[in-house]
Amino acid sequence: ASVEQRDDPLLRGRPVAVGGQPDARGVVAASSYEARAFGVRSAMPMARALRLCPQLVVVPPDFQRYRAVSQQVFDIFRSCTPLVEPLSLDEAYLDVTHNRWGEPLATAVAKRLKQGILDQTRLTASAGVAPNKFLAKIASGWQKPDGLTVISPGRVEAFLQQLPVDALWGVGPVTAGKLRKIGIARLVEVRAADPVLLQRAVGSMAEVLQRLARGEDARPVVPNRPYKSSSSEYTYNEDLLALDAIRAEIERMVRQT
Repeated sequence: ASVEQRDDPLLRGRPVAVGGQPDARGVVAASSYEARAFGVRSAMPMARALRLCPQLVVVPPDFQRYRAVSQQVFDIFRSCTPLVEPLSLDEAYLDVTHNRWGEPLATAVAKRLKQGILDQTRLTASAGVAPNKFLAKIASGWQKPDGLTVISPGRVEAFLQQLPVDALWGVGPVTAGKLRKIGIARLVEVRAADPVLLQRAVGSMAEVLQRLARGEDARPVVPNRPYKSSSSEYTYNEDLLALDAIRAEIERMVRQT
């Protein structure tokens, strides 16, 4: 959505959704910050997005253009450190403990990365600086757009104290609801939770969530992580009801992966 607004001045400052047309069961692939203010989110049916925001401008996707910009951004990342772990076209973890720029402070690295992205792509970027992946991920979304949030080791506890339980990695709306039913609404409350009740609520995730609630995350930044899955998707104008037609489409899509 940011690329579309950058390249078309008429879209700047307006609610924009990139995706398919509502009359063809289109889905929102990305939305501008102006659209998000109305509740428009990725993976939402475009028809619903237009109900939430009637003035929404729907733009068909141009993934080749987005990938080109993504390549520019990741080239900037790798000019700083080889330890870059991509999460998506526009998001990654970087370990800058030792970096090619010789910058001793991660905050200075983040500022330089943000400026490099702006200079080369004319797009803003948000960054989170923290001692580990879990905290950096939360920090990166704290002051969007164009934000920079720094969680120094000495500020970790104060930062964790202000977070809701659904800030935890892996805790979506359903899991958050289960945790609230047993009296856990804040992230730090997971630490002192009854182990039996917690395990009943979240199963094998209990131990991991308690570590994260203490701000502990030992996962390293892993560049060139191998793919764990491959997928193909297609939205049909009309429901497929005949079993033979469904099987034929599944076989076709499997061959595309």
